Amino acid sequence: MGKILGHLEPQQVWQHFEEICNYPRPSKHEEKAVAFLMKWAEENNFAYKRDSTGNLVISKPATPGMENRKPIIIQGHIDMVCEKNSDVDFDFFNDPIQPYIDGDWVKAKGTTLGADNGIGVAMGMAIMTSPEIAHPDIELLCTLDEETGLTGAMTLATDLLKGEILINLDSEEDKSFTIGCAGGQNTKIIFSYNADENLPRDLIAYQIAIKGLRGGHSGIEIHDGRANAIKMLTRALWHMTKLFDIRLSTINGGNKHNAIPREAFATLLVPANHESSFLVFAKEYENIIKKEYETKEPDLVFEFSKTNNLNKAFPKEFQVRLLNALYAAPHGVFRMSPDIAGLVQTSNNLAIIETRENEVFILTSERSSVESEKKVISETIRSCFELAGASVEHGDGYPAWQPNINSPILKQAESIYTELFGHKPEIVAIHAGLECGLIGEKYPHMDMLSFGPNLKEVHSPNEMLQISSVQKCWKLLINIIKNTPLKA
Repeated sequence: MGKILGHLEPQQVWQHFEEICNYPRPSKHEEKAVAFLMKWAEENNFAYKRDSTGNLVISKPATPGMENRKPIIIQGHIDMVCEKNSDVDFDFFNDPIQPYIDGDWVKAKGTTLGADNGIGVAMGMAIMTSPEIAHPDIELLCTLDEETGLTGAMTLATDLLKGEILINLDSEEDKSFTIGCAGGQNTKIIFSYNADENLPRDLIAYQIAIKGLRGGHSGIEIHDGRANAIKMLTRALWHMTKLFDIRLSTINGGNKHNAIPREAFATLLVPANHESSFLVFAKEYENIIKKEYETKEPDLVFEFSKTNNLNKAFPKEFQVRLLNALYAAPHGVFRMSPDIAGLVQTSNNLAIIETRENEVFILTSERSSVESEKKVISETIRSCFELAGASVEHGDGYPAWQPNINSPILKQAESIYTELFGHKPEIVAIHAGLECGLIGEKYPHMDMLSFGPNLKEVHSPNEMLQISSVQKCWKLLINIIKNTPLKA
């Protein structure tokens, strides 16, 4: 237990986090991690139950003298974003995450770390197993499938929880309290086609790859000017197909709705008489994009190389429609908040493209803290792709969490934070999605607050968790729980 991280402080938090790293937990496939948590509950004589979706709540009675305090819920999601670079050999369904320490940070070898939100679950476990911490009736709520649409929170049973206060530990800056977040939805786009197999014989097959981008969380980093690999590759292909009569055979990129695509790939067929001009253009394009993104994307790799001969391609007319739509489709910030400085109000992430048998599948992810603008950006996406002949389907989405600046737990936590650390915390709303909005729909009288330790580069293989920040958040969490308000 805790072979790599167990000596870090607070030890019980890091030991639980390292245990969690041993259990695969891709979104929609958290069964091994849930089984571990249920066994842990049984070993500690904690009661637990699950709802029909599989969300897990583990309960512990109040410690002596705390029975008259409001019951509290510690909440985190079990699943994690499973991202790795294409050259990393790793099976997220079977292999344990391999954490390591780099100065004041914990990282993973070649993959996402899963601190989003394994560290939140680990803190909840540590609260429940630490004998010296006084607490009221406490519940540890572990939700499923947060990362692919907040499914667990969306289907949370309305009779599962008894707590009156909820502390969500899925925020990523230790200097702030989050009291609101954007709502969002996904849009599925399908282009159908019949492959053209009647191709000229003088075509030479090439593969183009965009790699090495930073990627990141499509809510938290969408305004940061990071490149989208799909958009970057589309730009190259749009020009290449017009200049050199190139035929496109496949295009693929991205693999998570809430991650900015880091990699994208295409296979194409180049007429032999255009090969030299094509190679010159590819090199010129590489130089241009590296110059444009030398600050934000210092590790950008643009590769082009011959590959095995291909015997089919997209029909020419289809290829034009597809690339025009991808080039025109919005990605990034749609509107900044006019009321909160620096807050993205509405955005879109062109997240995934996948060439399948006789169709090209595209997924976009829209976010907004204003419901009417979420509809506008979704309709913009629909219009763009329907004009190109695709079928478009919007998902159900999830609501924004509307800020409550008069929240009692916020006021109390703000006072505790200021006393502990000598300055006031920032009170923020974020563009990323949190489960609080959905939980609040199920339990409308619940008082909620979100905070957490410093995390960087989430949803990418560069994800890192700050050790000293975990210590800070642990101290804050303990003091909030010890001072939970009295029951009415």
